[in-house]
Amino acid sequence: MSRPSNVEKRKDKDGYVLRKGESQKKDGRYVYTYTDGYKKRRYIYARTLSELREMEKKIRDDMTFDLDYATASKMTLDDLFDRYINQKYNLKPAVKRNYISNYNNHVRDGFGKKRIVDIRYTDVKMFYHKLLVEKRLALATVQNIQNSIGPAFRMAIRDQLLIRNPTDDIMGEIKKGKDYKPPEKRVALTIPQQKSFMDFLYNDKEYKGWYPIIAVLVGTGMRISECLGLRWEDVDLKEKLISVNHTLEYDQFEVGGKCVKYIDTPKTEAGYRTIPIFDEVFEAILLEYQYQKCLGFCTEVVDGYSGFLFSTAEHKTYLQTSVNNGIHRAIKAHNEQEIIKAKIEGRDPIIVPQISAHNLRHTFCTRLCEVEDNLKVIMSIMGHHDIRTTMEIYAEVQKEKKQEVLSNLQGKLIIR
Repeated sequence: MSRPSNVEKRKDKDGYVLRKGESQKKDGRYVYTYTDGYKKRRYIYARTLSELREMEKKIRDDMTFDLDYATASKMTLDDLFDRYINQKYNLKPAVKRNYISNYNNHVRDGFGKKRIVDIRYTDVKMFYHKLLVEKRLALATVQNIQNSIGPAFRMAIRDQLLIRNPTDDIMGEIKKGKDYKPPEKRVALTIPQQKSFMDFLYNDKEYKGWYPIIAVLVGTGMRISECLGLRWEDVDLKEKLISVNHTLEYDQFEVGGKCVKYIDTPKTEAGYRTIPIFDEVFEAILLEYQYQKCLGFCTEVVDGYSGFLFSTAEHKTYLQTSVNNGIHRAIKAHNEQEIIKAKIEGRDPIIVPQISAHNLRHTFCTRLCEVEDNLKVIMSIMGHHDIRTTMEIYAEVQKEKKQEVLSNLQGKLIIR
């Protein structure tokens, strides 16, 4: 039956004719009501009719996409994550394990039960805020979660399950919030601390054996996994060059699995690099050679790789935790000895903060930034994938140098 021509059309307060699904509330706001592809009733609001109709057009355009509504409407975030992580064949084992572990611990039993079609940007933002504020997770942990959830949603878009990624640009918004606390400043040894600690290692009978590997770490800026993976064939003593082309890892391949040693590629493509051997590093490598000549060379074979540069007393490769524990014990012994020595000599002791192998890498980068202005050279030697990392360290060093210069001018600017 045709509609009678005399039926009065609905209008807003200004007399404009309203279309199907449009209405106006008492406070003047406009509302558009529609049913999405998942048979769920939706509402959008706008202050003006023209604004509402722009939004309506966008909705109609979106709904013309050939989406798989049936699959998407049943899929939870847990389902999407599992689908994503199971096809990430190129992820390093440690990275994959961290993604799965963090997701299982903080997402799976709660937020992960939500259907992907019901998750909005605000939902994710509120969830991350809860993780940071209520659960007191570190920002790095939340970023790790986002590093897996964000790409999972992008996969859903490519699979025509969703139109938009509800996590786009979300970490930038999180960092603007009042609850965001910037990560603590990296710790690098000062020149006096570095000299005092290395002198202690070289001369102390108990810790002298740690000198070569710590000297190579602080003298090359290599990551600990790169340093432990070095073989004698990677070191060209004639040309004084070190080739970084692989890493030695000790980790689980699966969550809950047994930790094993394995050879992996460098962290990024930029990790493949050649590092010059400075005189102090050259001497440290020769010292390690002399030690092994007396005690025996490394006989362990890992994934077909052998002839490792650094060897334990059992002729095996070092574990990263063993090196860090050795550094911690050596620092404790240094500080205890330094306090007594300084008291005898009538001076302030040079106390070395508790650091890890990664801080030795940062110390090298700091020394490099103090003498080199070319950021690309620094980036190349350090194996940084992103120049912003190099720029941040360089900026820190320049700020400290500027403060040092200004402090030297104290009392010298105005002469009376």
